[in-house]
Amino acid sequence: MSPIDVNDHDALIAALLPAVREAGRLEMSHFTNGVKFEQKADRSPVTAADREAEDILLAALASVAPDVPVAAEERIAAGATCEYAKRFFLVDALDGTRLFIRGKPEFSINIGLVEDGKTRFGLIYLPPSERLFVTRSDGFSYEAKLSQKDELPFAAMQFKRLVTRKPDPAALVAFNSRGVGSASAGLLATLKVQDTRPLGSSMKFCLIAAAEGDLYARFGETYEWDTAAGQAILEGAGGSVTKLDGSLLTYGHFERGYRNPYFIAWGRQPLWRGGESELAAPRA
Repeated sequence: MSPIDVNDHDALIAALLPAVREAGRLEMSHFTNGVKFEQKADRSPVTAADREAEDILLAALASVAPDVPVAAEERIAAGATCEYAKRFFLVDALDGTRLFIRGKPEFSINIGLVEDGKTRFGLIYLPPSERLFVTRSDGFSYEAKLSQKDELPFAAMQFKRLVTRKPDPAALVAFNSRGVGSASAGLLATLKVQDTRPLGSSMKFCLIAAAEGDLYARFGETYEWDTAAGQAILEGAGGSVTKLDGSLLTYGHFERGYRNPYFIAWGRQPLWRGGESELAAPRA
């Protein structure tokens, strides 16, 4: 592969698809044949699939964008550093490792591009369902099927533009991480959410972008590689991702180890803003 202009999102997608497809195949092979794992220094689990898929993606990025730094989850966990850069990639080659280990098909491949603290490009692939979500050169977000059985090129793929749905305050649907804290439960109570659906990985951003839900509140630890691609895709479909005060979730916070503050992903604009202490107690 030859270097490309990363501002040309269609060209970037086309260049990365072979590696994304290969990483998806590898992850599904591990997923169906049994998963062994170990603990990292922070006591979170890691598998061979995490590391092998990351190697595939990093090799592709080094080929197509050799001058753009990359902050990748397993590389950072192994001690690599990524100092301030105006533009850089964020990669989580297997988002949802705990669910992957437990045999739940709720994991994803995330590649985000950040510039000046804002997420500019997102690619998320869900290997179990072969659903691909991307931001394209026109600034909008799209979904397509990326089959692991063929080598269909980008130009031959059929993309459907994504548009979030207008929220109905009387029938809100929220996606949650499988471990839900009392603060996020309090927000759902405050908003009188009628339907909550536990779901793993960055799938939550994608399904809101695809008009299958209205919000996702995360009041727990996450990292920038968990959210950058999803935020780009959700914003390209008409949504937003904000901190509790309603300001935009931003990137490149190397000084705090890439950790995100608490945030809420919305199908449109925020329906609530404030502080954690203002949230109602969870409903019984």
